[in-house]
Amino acid sequence: MGRFLQKAGLVIGLIGLVLQFAITIPASMAAGRGLLGPIVFYFSFFTVLTNIAAVLVHASLVSPAGYAWFPAFAGKRVRAGVAVAITLVFIVYHTVLAQLWQPQGLFLFCDILLHDLTPLIFALWWLIAGADGKTRWRDISWWMIYPLAYLAYALIRAPFAGEVPYPFLDVAKNGAASVTISALATTALFLGLCVLAVLADHGVARLRK
Repeated sequence: MGRFLQKAGLVIGLIGLVLQFAITIPASMAAGRGLLGPIVFYFSFFTVLTNIAAVLVHASLVSPAGYAWFPAFAGKRVRAGVAVAITLVFIVYHTVLAQLWQPQGLFLFCDILLHDLTPLIFALWWLIAGADGKTRWRDISWWMIYPLAYLAYALIRAPFAGEVPYPFLDVAKNGAASVTISALATTALFLGLCVLAVLADHGVARLRK
């Protein structure tokens, strides 16, 4: 089952990322934007970056060639951190973002792939085959670097680019206080998921024994 989920996560993740890129960039250019801006904006989404990380974890473990290309993503600390991050993608999308727009056609299909299927497959794979009881509480400090670095990037880039990847990070529209509250809430949620991941990792290891 673990091997099947690895392959399914790799294939579905790649399809979702490539298709999202293929429909987003032309749509942005048709709206009068250049090529570079939409590409940078595409890679400015936490969802896209986290799905890329999930694909790289699967790729690094599904074959020796994949491991040779992406050895860093095969590590136990990284795979657990990605499990936390992609779970955050699922939760934030369905509690906050899904109500803000109604995608249709291929955009809806990509939404399902990147916000539903890949998070569920990765989390299930991690619980079945990726968790081994070796995570430590100090690993949380490493996992927190990713969302904090992303948050800093999104907020620093916004005034220069005139756009934000997520509406709740729009200081110009919502005000600094609102964005601060949203950022703190999201960070707290991520931290809570980190704690659950360590507990789940140790719990799964005990069940296997």
